[in-house]
Amino acid sequence: MTRRAGRFRTELTVLVAWSALAGAALVGAGPAGAAPRARTVAPGIQYSQFDISTSHGVTHAHLVTVDLRNPHVSVGLLHPGVVAARAVVSRLADAQGAVAGINGDFFNISETQHRGVEATNSAVGPAVANGRALKAAVPRGQRFGPALPPGTTTEDVLGVGTDRTARLDRLSLTGSVTTPEGQLPLRGLNQYALPQGSIGAYTSDWGSVSRARATCGTDTNRGAPCSNDAYEVTIRNGRVVAAADAPGRGAIARGTTVLVGREAGAQQLRKLFQGEEVQVQHRLVAASSGVPYLFAIGGFPVLRWGAPLSGLDDATSAVRTAVGTANGGRHLLLLATDGAATYRNGLTVAEVASVLRGLGATDGFNLDGGGSTTLVTRERGASTVTVRNHPSGGAERPVADGIGVFSDS
Repeated sequence: MTRRAGRFRTELTVLVAWSALAGAALVGAGPAGAAPRARTVAPGIQYSQFDISTSHGVTHAHLVTVDLRNPHVSVGLLHPGVVAARAVVSRLADAQGAVAGINGDFFNISETQHRGVEATNSAVGPAVANGRALKAAVPRGQRFGPALPPGTTTEDVLGVGTDRTARLDRLSLTGSVTTPEGQLPLRGLNQYALPQGSIGAYTSDWGSVSRARATCGTDTNRGAPCSNDAYEVTIRNGRVVAAADAPGRGAIARGTTVLVGREAGAQQLRKLFQGEEVQVQHRLVAASSGVPYLFAIGGFPVLRWGAPLSGLDDATSAVRTAVGTANGGRHLLLLATDGAATYRNGLTVAEVASVLRGLGATDGFNLDGGGSTTLVTRERGASTVTVRNHPSGGAERPVADGIGVFSDS
């Protein structure tokens, strides 16, 4: 931890109970005399709020604690149904029946550097929903959001496996395009930016937004010009059915895969002819867990094994969203700081790690913040969720994805 982060004191004016953590102690924090009161959203799911005193002033935080040991509780990806789209968290939660939720990964929100190219609204990192891989990660130089801490990548995820345990991991894409001339590597899946010289696959999960953004920028510079060497091939039922000299747009039918190539990848795709057999295979491979993921979302780690990562930003304070795991991954902590003017100073990334550790987390993961930060819960008996924090923009910002908490009790 840096010197300034080391001086940071996690002083929590606790206004709620922490029973959802099953007695986990707050490291460096404690009750400040207020009567503890937690609001039960559903069995195993609680909502609370508290003040945090930081070097930048007092900020207000909202917290949902999730007991994954409860068989009636589950966690999943909130998303608009396709990768290249966005919606507000409250709408996503209501559409999927979540009782609580929070916004998720950073995303491709604008394209000011590339004239005439449509922003895709697609998330930066990998995404898994209901056990199915939706997308892979963009190159590091193509990401949106604050600088990544040393040693982290765009492939980092927070996920929950089939063992009902939450953990930090990395999901990398492995795939191939098998043609009559041989096998080509596949280096993209439903992502808004492809590595230079590569081929990427786009499926019905992508949506109808133009795929042109995929060939813009470089592996180290998001704002670099779009490639002048791109090609697109459509595969249906294992055969080439169409080709184009530029990436297209429009919904992709189920059972159809569109291959987009740039530079060397485009040159390889130009060798294919209509009617030729082409097989496309892809999957996301976990770096540290052999347990399949039911859910995974991108962002970046800030806390591992109870220790903050080195090199965390301890100077830039902002409204933040984060998630922590506690009790060996059996508890999940969804944290959002408030965007009201009184509290908008927020937290630094280093302070996010300290707060999560103070709440009992051993691992912590930073998500998109600022105007995206949103936390919702549903009152018992209500048909819709309620936004608990004050979004810093005055209203909810549509986002690419989020974390949903579900209860069948």
